[in-house]
Amino acid sequence: MLGSVEGPHDVKRLDVEELPRLANEIRDLLVDSCSRFGGHLGPNLGVVELTIALHRVFDSPRDPIIWDTGHQAYVHKLLTGRMAGFGALKQEGGLSGYPSQAESEHDFVENSHASTALSYADGLGKAFKLRGERDRTAVAVIGDGALTGGMAWEALNNIAAVKDLPVVIVVNDNGRSYSPTIGGLASHLAKLRVTRRYEDFLEYVKEKIGNVPVLYDALHGFKKGVKDILAPQVMFEDLGLKYVGPIDGHDEQAMEAALRTARDFRGPVIVHALTQKGRGYSPAENHDEDQFHSPGAFDRVTGAEKPKGRIWTDVFSEELVRLGKDREDIVAITAAMLHPTGLAAFRDAFPARTYDVGIAEQHALTSAAGLALGGLHPVVAVYATFLNRAFDQLLMDVALHRLPVTVVLDRAGVTGDDGASHNGMWDLSILQVVPGLRIAVPRDGERLAELLEEAVSVTDGPTVVRFPKGPVAEPVEAAGKLGEMDVLRAGDADVLIVAVGPMARACLDAAVLLDAQGISATVVDPRWVKPLDEALVLAAGAHRMVAVVEDNGRVGGVGDAVARLLRDADVDVPVRTFGIPQEFLEHAKRAVILGRVGLTGQDLARQITEAVARRDQQVRSPSTRN
Repeated sequence: MLGSVEGPHDVKRLDVEELPRLANEIRDLLVDSCSRFGGHLGPNLGVVELTIALHRVFDSPRDPIIWDTGHQAYVHKLLTGRMAGFGALKQEGGLSGYPSQAESEHDFVENSHASTALSYADGLGKAFKLRGERDRTAVAVIGDGALTGGMAWEALNNIAAVKDLPVVIVVNDNGRSYSPTIGGLASHLAKLRVTRRYEDFLEYVKEKIGNVPVLYDALHGFKKGVKDILAPQVMFEDLGLKYVGPIDGHDEQAMEAALRTARDFRGPVIVHALTQKGRGYSPAENHDEDQFHSPGAFDRVTGAEKPKGRIWTDVFSEELVRLGKDREDIVAITAAMLHPTGLAAFRDAFPARTYDVGIAEQHALTSAAGLALGGLHPVVAVYATFLNRAFDQLLMDVALHRLPVTVVLDRAGVTGDDGASHNGMWDLSILQVVPGLRIAVPRDGERLAELLEEAVSVTDGPTVVRFPKGPVAEPVEAAGKLGEMDVLRAGDADVLIVAVGPMARACLDAAVLLDAQGISATVVDPRWVKPLDEALVLAAGAHRMVAVVEDNGRVGGVGDAVARLLRDADVDVPVRTFGIPQEFLEHAKRAVILGRVGLTGQDLARQITEAVARRDQQVRSPSTRN
């Protein structure tokens, strides 16, 4: 049946009796595909019936469906004609793991950072009103903890202010983000999940005293008080939003009825759907940690994940626990990613010193500032791509006060599979402008442990430690020291290669290949890339060229910082930066992308050889002035 679905029109024509079979086929395909390559399985198993109902009620793409976060959109992809590409989900040349405008007109926005869908819907609804398109509705599906983000509530405040705004908000309430959703709002929604008392009570009142107008009117005057006690949905209604629910999100017909009611109201409505993450696949349903939120490849029968080996995150996790045993002032903060960022072990060892703030990176940084003002040393662990959201807080709330806060950036540089929005290629650029900030980039696991300890020992300002996704790099031992930098390979005066963190191995490979071309290269690892070691000035002056290699965007990164350092010191040595082009990268494995952008040893050797040749040509043939 799923194979015959080429778009929402095919979903609409199905008989009600056929829908359970469609749902089962979708779940089978989800499990099969994710078992081979990994993916966001649990969230999508939980939205099967909900997504079917959405496409039977609304007219996508005329009624845009915005997913928050976009990792819940696999079922949406299947129902909009993309079954053929689903077997290569997140693989090179296959479907993206998030909504993608390049794939389909039904992917209205490429939404993969949380808590943004309501703002998109607010703007779309206002645009429909202004353009007189009164038959269109903006639909936002928000769940997996995204309502814990402050931006969602800023949007709700604005949506509620326009009484005829054509916006339907579906709260996909599965009680989870990556793991159980944290915070007061989560507790409120938990109450909603089990509350039917207000509706039952109101029916009782109507039945018993509905024929006594005075008594009924008097009781109606206490409506808000009754609702405060019996039904916490009053929070949404106090904002001016109509509320429908809670609805069983796995009852497709009930969902359809609720969505039609909300659509026909022609004003902002919240539809509260109760769903189960991992629904229909017992290994996911019974997985306490995160209901198979985003597993790697796994055995379909048992659910057992295939071994990943030792990754960078493991090294950070172990070292932070060790540091926590020695220092009681160290506390840890996560933004709804306790396990993915490696803080679970620290939580297990020091539960009172671990804080999960929900999907709220901005709050995480300013809360860390408060903890630091209170005499503690917070370690904030986030994916590099999500630090973008908290830049102002790091700048104005942490750095301005010179507070000892350590930010640990997992999945920095090229991450690959999750696509453009998840590559951590911006941090070394945007963080260069933060006064007093120190940035460490380890090249291997031993250096990660070493630099993390140095970072948390800093008392007069913030520090950042960043490392990539995937297996931890094999140790690269230093051959010597140059100031505080590690010399990885001593060479003659031809080229000084500044290897930023995990690019060290590729730089050493390039140096060997350069030797074969008669070009001698010295390779250094600065360890701390902000501020740069002044010893770099002398080293650069002793070479004919400097090559900086980093897995960050080329604009404004370490290469630009090195060039600025040398200019300020009046060292006239050409600097070449090798990094990631400033463009949004298509999804593929990290190694594939590094090859595409020329960050392998062979590519670097070729490019440096060409640069040296051009430089020599310029020296031999100076321009003639008239």
